[in-house]
Amino acid sequence: MLVLRLLNVVAPAYFLCISLVTFVLQIFLFIPSMFRDPSTTSLLSPALLHGALFLFLSANALGNYVLVIQSSPEDLGKGLNLGKGAEVVADWLDGSRSPGSALPSTHFCRLCARITQRHDHHCFFTGNCIGSRNMRNFIMFCLYTSLACLDSLVAGMAYISVALSVSFANPLAFLTLLPHSISQFFSGALLSSEMFVILMLYLWLGIGLACAGFCCHQMLLILRGQTRYQVRKGMVVRARPWRENLREVFGKRWLLGLLIPVLNVGSNYHRQKEK
Repeated sequence: MLVLRLLNVVAPAYFLCISLVTFVLQIFLFIPSMFRDPSTTSLLSPALLHGALFLFLSANALGNYVLVIQSSPEDLGKGLNLGKGAEVVADWLDGSRSPGSALPSTHFCRLCARITQRHDHHCFFTGNCIGSRNMRNFIMFCLYTSLACLDSLVAGMAYISVALSVSFANPLAFLTLLPHSISQFFSGALLSSEMFVILMLYLWLGIGLACAGFCCHQMLLILRGQTRYQVRKGMVVRARPWRENLREVFGKRWLLGLLIPVLNVGSNYHRQKEK
């Protein structure tokens, strides 16, 4: 438990550090290098378009990241009559009672110290539980983080191809880039800044693919009307149309949330809360 609590603090700091490094490299290295080409001086130049795209992706990723943290799942142990009241909550706290025996799709998280509805999982990179209240923002966070990493990967490869005169026309060139760069770095033929960018290329690739895969898996669960916690515990869920499952998570204003980071307005959760 101590290791998990430590990871719950270190992982968000690690994500913010990677985000800051990515932003600095894009703004002060990749994008300025694109303006060195005389043909990129128009208003619709690739450099300006790439800068605008990166800022759009970064703003959505960080915005939804903040909303995931702010929109924490509510503690259902407060203000609810759960069978025997405080005794049931106490049983949940010491792990002697299954949360599903009192309320369906609920789970007590020891890291957050609260009982949440439609618990999916605990995200260490946000230091928060993912449930019915912040699921939509979490999916948007994963989506835009993946796109921002892949965008940085393309910009970094373009920078390295010019700086080191490397062609990535052959797919194997990217796979052999790291071992060749390490040998050149220790021989003194490669600068520290260039080696750092190469290491970041592989980090962006790993984070981008991981977030993309996780986002696709999460969408598949949503279409089925399930959560990761329900699948892990073998819980049977009521079959509903996939459109209804999507509407429950994304709400009616799904297009607005796809373009800008906003709260999950219009979902079933908020309508029930207003009642």
